[in-house]
Amino acid sequence: MNKLYSTIIRDGLWKNNPALVQLLGLCPLLAVTNTTINGLGLGLATILTLVASNGLVSLLRKHIPDEARLPVFMLIIASIVTIIELSMNAWFHELYVILGIFIPLIVTNCAITGRAEAFASRNPVGPALVDGLMMGLGFTAVLVLLGSMRELIGQGTLFSEAHLMFGDAARQFTIVVFEDYRGFLIALLPPGAFIGLGLIVALKNVIDARQKAHETKQKAMIAEAIAG
Repeated sequence: MNKLYSTIIRDGLWKNNPALVQLLGLCPLLAVTNTTINGLGLGLATILTLVASNGLVSLLRKHIPDEARLPVFMLIIASIVTIIELSMNAWFHELYVILGIFIPLIVTNCAITGRAEAFASRNPVGPALVDGLMMGLGFTAVLVLLGSMRELIGQGTLFSEAHLMFGDAARQFTIVVFEDYRGFLIALLPPGAFIGLGLIVALKNVIDARQKAHETKQKAMIAEAIAG
């Protein structure tokens, strides 16, 4: 069981990251990540959706007929997203307005439907909840990293408009990294999102390639030592 959970954690955060490996949910990922807080807001909404939908699908998996499987999954996801959308509108209205259509569009995120179909419908509730949490955290990490990169390069700050999520006391959370910075507009525009995501994916591929080469070298050394 511990091996199962460790595999789920590794897959969600790195090996099978929905944004960097599966390349799913790219529309909201590229559209709203012009600041750290925007990325964090959408990421938290996605985590809640993944955890809740995975849990419900796993709980009901034995009662859902195969011929109605996908429509039922979509109905469950849509219900959860509606609750999240209404809650954000009530308690985080300014952030909700900024994220706009991309909150209800979580329903169409293939990463969420895919986890419901590929994992939650085939596993008990515990592993399904952990899978949803890890996949959500992996996706959120990319959202926050990309948003931070674009905000830093685009306007020289980090955590600007933190009050949208954490209240008026968080206005002082803004970190001005570059004083008197004129900004780099392309980083805040859609091309900047594509460039930033491409750099992050490239970095992950380089790390994976080096890790694989290191493991291959270690295996060769072990084999040589046994043969010698």
